[in-house]
Amino acid sequence: MIARHHDMPFEQWMDNYIQRVEKKLAKILADENNTPTLLQEAMSYAVFGAGKRIRPLLSYATGELLGLKGNAIDAIAASIELVHAYSLVHDDLPAMDNDDLRRGRATTHREFDEAVAILAGDALQTLAFYCLTSDPELCKQTQAQTKIIRWLARAAGPSGMVGGQVLDISVEGKQVSETLLKDIHKRKTGELIRAAIMMPSELTKLNAQEKRSLDKFAQNIGLAFQIRDDLLEVEEDTATLGKSAKSDKKQLKATYPSTLGIEQARQQLNEIYGLAMDALQTFSNSPEGLIELSEFIISRKK
Repeated sequence: MIARHHDMPFEQWMDNYIQRVEKKLAKILADENNTPTLLQEAMSYAVFGAGKRIRPLLSYATGELLGLKGNAIDAIAASIELVHAYSLVHDDLPAMDNDDLRRGRATTHREFDEAVAILAGDALQTLAFYCLTSDPELCKQTQAQTKIIRWLARAAGPSGMVGGQVLDISVEGKQVSETLLKDIHKRKTGELIRAAIMMPSELTKLNAQEKRSLDKFAQNIGLAFQIRDDLLEVEEDTATLGKSAKSDKKQLKATYPSTLGIEQARQQLNEIYGLAMDALQTFSNSPEGLIELSEFIISRKK
């Protein structure tokens, strides 16, 4: 296991785990040696942009809190990032958000073409589940492995990310209640972040209170992440974000600033962040990695 966060600066802690998950992702993609070259190139392009790797970092930080070794988390972290990469490819498509820029470069459908981008997204999603079902470490604990797969399937599917995206599209240009907006955000972004945190918990024994508290943290920090994203859309420019600024406004998306106003959105962000931090008080082990990462999530500039 990589040294705990308090043994090194936060930036170094992040870099170490980013390098770790990217090494795992590179191996997963390289092992798919029967993949047509064009598809392989599109998949790699989608995965290896300048991503922050927040979801894998949350998995590794949770692993640290629970005393798990890094090699027990590698497949979980990689699978989460594969699903996230697929979702971004599809989000950017003309039929969805119709964006030309992602992570400071052309979106996948602009770099290749729309059909290849769709298929690359499909391939990344299915590869995520292959990763979880074939990982030697997870195969040693088949009951836990099944629960881990269930978390990801639920988060990515109709009751999670995909359902959230449909709700998001259906209310474009409409005024929505805060309750509905919260539901959309929790589904389309929060559930995958929740899974990134809860999947490692299946590899250890937590009592009921600890599991509830970890889930409370996961759900709140996932919502906080999306509210911060909403605020960045109105606070930062395209060069800083690495994607099209004001895209939400152009697409008439329901966001916290558009629904509540900027100041109330910031207030909500701080309140939800506070709930996430309160949930970590249950743990006797230091949740330092999760705390520092949470601070990064709500203060980031892109």
